[in-house]
Amino acid sequence: MAVGVWTLVEKSGYLSVLASSTFAASAYILIFAGTLVMVTGFLGFGAIIREQKSCLSTYFCLLFIIFLVELVAGVLAHVYYQKLSDELKQHLSHTLTESYGQPRALEITASVDRLQQDFKCCGSNSSADWQHSAYILSQEAEGRQVPDSCCKTVVARCGQRVHPSNIYKVEGGCMAKLEQFLADHLLLMGAVGIGVACLQVTRPRGVQDMRLRGVASPRAPALWGA
Repeated sequence: MAVGVWTLVEKSGYLSVLASSTFAASAYILIFAGTLVMVTGFLGFGAIIREQKSCLSTYFCLLFIIFLVELVAGVLAHVYYQKLSDELKQHLSHTLTESYGQPRALEITASVDRLQQDFKCCGSNSSADWQHSAYILSQEAEGRQVPDSCCKTVVARCGQRVHPSNIYKVEGGCMAKLEQFLADHLLLMGAVGIGVACLQVTRPRGVQDMRLRGVASPRAPALWGA
């Protein structure tokens, strides 16, 4: 749950530049699964303390649901990781040239500005990508050759001067940095989802082993037999 919340709160500013919602969906699923884990844990604890067979049966059903949900989150993150490079190549350049600076795309504009400032980059592959942007070719650009967010020190109309001393001229542009950033986080979400799902499977087996060794209380066999 913490990984999912952290991903959405700290990294949600980049979601607008992605074509699909798989990245966000994986985070939401982890949050849902984490919340369900907490509820299930309290339910299982109460079932054992009160020795309620019905609650214990519900507990095991919820464990199975959690396993499936976390497995889905992990698989989604892994599958999206494989398609990430192609999506960015197709969508990021189009976003910069067609959507940036448009009145109906304020969220995308803000995401691109934050992206360029956070990763200290300019353009999809290079700063030259902005030469074909609808925003740069419009009157609203006021003579800018790149957006002001490309500048090392952002001030009004600083994008009018395209020089390495003024703007970020990074090899590979923002695409390479964003791809690496998202890939690292997808691997993290996938590992957390699949890893915790595996723990959910091994936990009931551990309880059964305790019972076989005589660790459980004398009344436990009848309860677990249910």
